[in-house]
Amino acid sequence: MSEINDIIPAVALLLLLMLLVKPMGSYMHKVYQGERTLLSPVLAPCENILYRLGGIDRDEEMGWQRYATAMLLFNLTGFAALFMLLLVQHLLPLNPQNLPPFSWQLAVNTAVSFTTNTNWQAYSGEATASYLTQMAGLTVQNFLSAATGMAVLIALIRGFARRRAATIGNFWVDMSRGALYVLLPLSLAGAIFLISQGVIQNFAPYQTVPLVQVFSYDKAQVDEAGKPLTGTDGQPLLATVIVDQVTIPMGPVASQESIKELGTNGGGFFNANAAHPFENPTPLSHYFEILLILLIPAGLTYTFGLMVGNTRQGWALLAVMLLLLAVSFAVLYWAESSGNPLVTRMGVAGPNMEGKEVRFGLAGSCLFEVATTATSCGAVSAMHDSLTPLGGLVPLSLILLGEIVFGGVGSGLYGMLAFAVIAVFVSGLMIGRTPEYLGKKIEVREMWMSIIVILTAGVVVLILSGAAMITPAAVSSMANPGAHGLSEVLYAMASMANNNGSAFAGLNANGSFHTLLGSLAMLIGRYVPAIAILAMAGSLAGKKYVPPSLGTLPTDKAPFALWLTLVILIVGALTFFPALALGPIVEHLTMTGGK
Repeated sequence: MSEINDIIPAVALLLLLMLLVKPMGSYMHKVYQGERTLLSPVLAPCENILYRLGGIDRDEEMGWQRYATAMLLFNLTGFAALFMLLLVQHLLPLNPQNLPPFSWQLAVNTAVSFTTNTNWQAYSGEATASYLTQMAGLTVQNFLSAATGMAVLIALIRGFARRRAATIGNFWVDMSRGALYVLLPLSLAGAIFLISQGVIQNFAPYQTVPLVQVFSYDKAQVDEAGKPLTGTDGQPLLATVIVDQVTIPMGPVASQESIKELGTNGGGFFNANAAHPFENPTPLSHYFEILLILLIPAGLTYTFGLMVGNTRQGWALLAVMLLLLAVSFAVLYWAESSGNPLVTRMGVAGPNMEGKEVRFGLAGSCLFEVATTATSCGAVSAMHDSLTPLGGLVPLSLILLGEIVFGGVGSGLYGMLAFAVIAVFVSGLMIGRTPEYLGKKIEVREMWMSIIVILTAGVVVLILSGAAMITPAAVSSMANPGAHGLSEVLYAMASMANNNGSAFAGLNANGSFHTLLGSLAMLIGRYVPAIAILAMAGSLAGKKYVPPSLGTLPTDKAPFALWLTLVILIVGALTFFPALALGPIVEHLTMTGGK
């Protein structure tokens, strides 16, 4: 009965999400079609001002090359602005703790991370980033990077919907509408709700308060060079440290927390991320943040169906996503509720609650972890490194699949559509007919672009993981040997290349290897698939419409949804099973063997 009570809130949340898909999807359809919405009286004047300031003609259309160029230039500008802010934050206001500037390597990594919607953090937020950096730098990029992913998706959908067209929309208009009409009002409402739950929002300096219970510990003494001091007996010299007070970080947290979840950005104001009580104080705020993570990706499936003129197509893709998410949640919950057999042999039976917040429960923690890795969010409310081997396999696998199970805002659905194109092509070959999807013939160009979208991150992950295992500087940053150490490295590379941002612990990611090569992985993982998607959009838009015939594979029915699921799993297994076998699977077998 206790397990059922634990699962009920998670099931209720998913049901609520399904109820919100249609209204959310309909609203975004109106936004991107330029139709009037409930917020138009307030936001339309703001939109017009943006166009006038930027010299943008809202009626001007772009071909895919120009659309891609605008996207890259806009993101490059955002990177440069954030990079400079990180280097000079010590000279700017709203820095009550007088935090120093970022090193140039860490500034590059962080600027790339937030520009690409990865939000990988090789630093502790409360000890490194000023209030101004958090707001004007990181939070602004949370909006812009999310709007970029949504714009690329909308361009692809137009490619499917248009016939004999040379254009796929206007990047500046799509960016403005996504940020202004979708992300801004929802994040504002979300921030207000989170404040009501206890998430802090202030500009106060950090607070030093006395501890109710004083404690002490022994600390090794060191000389001026940092080398340990030893006594005449050769033993380290220890000094007793008494701790009678603690410093509590403050800051504008709620405003960043809302958009980081809504835009599937990830990252955290605090190093503990969404496990910190100032970011995620109550069970209600916990499930609300999960809802924010899944809301836009789920709604975009219905937007897709409306834009291509067949809502059943969107429901079919949503069904695949929901099936994979539900199975992932079930496997993770089973693995963690089964506990650790080594601990059980010590007489401590029960689920594996290490690294989890008791106030969220086992099911709540498991749902958050699959939601954040099924999307490209990267926020965490439990420590992935503390999961059981098979439990850790679940979020790792979801990232390695390309985070298409709901996925990042925009990027998840266009990744799923790339899989759909491949599934249609393979099925067409099996029945001996020219493959068609949504009335468009799938030919060599579309297949190449789909393959690039699906395999780019995977190739980067495997190459960099191999390099990390043979590079001395990277090996020295590993705190754990063996299969678990490999899982940590594989997870880190997958998280960066797939623009997730979450991590296992036990790996020092602030060295030059991970900050610089990780930056390259994030850039490749974000922009190579995005450009391939825009190229495919341009190709599809120029094709004529092919009416369905008796030989056309229906892609809005259950058989195709199951076939698409199978294709996703086969591609994932063929690409990553050897690496997974050497990591979490070997670790599980070792654990069950009593070691």
